[in-house]
Amino acid sequence: MDSHAKDTGSALPRRRFCRDLAGLVAGSVCAGALPASEAMAQPADTNRDGRQEAPKVMPQPNIPYFAYVGSRTTRERNARGDGLSVYRVDPAAATWTPVQVLRDLVNPSFLSFDRQRRFLYVVHGDRSEISAFRIDPKSGELTFLNQESTGGKNPVHLCIDPTNRFVILPNHVTSSLAVLPIGEDGALGKLCDLVPLTGKIGPHRVEQPFPKPHQTMLDQTGRFIAVPDKGLDRTFVFRLDPATGKLAAVEGAAAEAREGAGPRHIAFHPSNRFAYIVNELDSTVTTCRFDAEAGRLTPIQVLSALPDSFVGNSRAAEIAVSASGRFVYASNRGHESVAAFAVDEATGRLTPAGWQPTGGRTPRFFALSPADDVLFVANEDSDDIVGFRVDPDTGTLTPLGTVARTGSPVCILFNPVGSGQART
Repeated sequence: MDSHAKDTGSALPRRRFCRDLAGLVAGSVCAGALPASEAMAQPADTNRDGRQEAPKVMPQPNIPYFAYVGSRTTRERNARGDGLSVYRVDPAAATWTPVQVLRDLVNPSFLSFDRQRRFLYVVHGDRSEISAFRIDPKSGELTFLNQESTGGKNPVHLCIDPTNRFVILPNHVTSSLAVLPIGEDGALGKLCDLVPLTGKIGPHRVEQPFPKPHQTMLDQTGRFIAVPDKGLDRTFVFRLDPATGKLAAVEGAAAEAREGAGPRHIAFHPSNRFAYIVNELDSTVTTCRFDAEAGRLTPIQVLSALPDSFVGNSRAAEIAVSASGRFVYASNRGHESVAAFAVDEATGRLTPAGWQPTGGRTPRFFALSPADDVLFVANEDSDDIVGFRVDPDTGTLTPLGTVARTGSPVCILFNPVGSGQART
């Protein structure tokens, strides 16, 4: 354990927030904590060459899990982060205990597990690298494997393909999508594809000077990769050839946003019939119908992520769908809130269900707990992670307090203790 790790965490008030971890989801394969809904639909081909995806549903209740937190570290970002932190979370006592801090990393922002949850991959914001780590399944500690170039600047997200052979990521500043192979030992190989994004840029004079892909997110089957582009006001759809690692755009499948909206992130509904795009620049959420056969996104609704009484400046950041598919959440930087929306089961359309202050500044990221009953907000500019109880009937959030204090947190990823061990 890092000797300084104890300085980075504090305990949530002692109360049980995971009454039943039978539905424990092991964490994301596409950066950030995987919405538990991703356990609802699995791609058919996840067993190529014996690289079988680990189960996402844990049968035993009350299994502790690890939280991995990426933080910004550079002076250019006015950051105060130490690097990549590991916590052990006790679901019965609801406490976060520091385990490890890797301090020699620059801006470890978005994180993703491989599909067997044996390895962790980290993109370095404002840089041009991605790093690979081996996970100790018992202690949760990380061991560095290697680092490779992303072929561009400022990689901001990442996801792992269904075969567990490739990582796909967006280079935000150099307007490209990169693909790197993953070896059997978890190490990254050299870049195998680099696809530039082009199109008509949006009207925002500062934020839309060129294409700015902001995320790579798989649909629930793993067949399609959605790529919201903040600069082009468009969400692209791609497919990956698992034999070659080459990307191809799906013609006619992209969702067009309003001018100046700035699509940032997308989350798919557990049914795979709908998807929700959070637009950063105008603080809205777009509801889309999703054709899972063709990969086509069709916008059907746009709602503000802000209450109509708010007249200040704010930008939207993160979006997630609950495991039940009944609620959508989006965060607002400026209003310093998480918006909750109720989902119409038949149409996918949203209705505002309220706004919860995040208890801190700049909620760049949030993640639902593995049991989907607590929402954890990473407040980047107040250096804390705050927990909120999720009401399963109404979707409303109730503050539980600060679970950890760490500088400039921007991503949280969860993984159960003991996952990723060798299987026979």
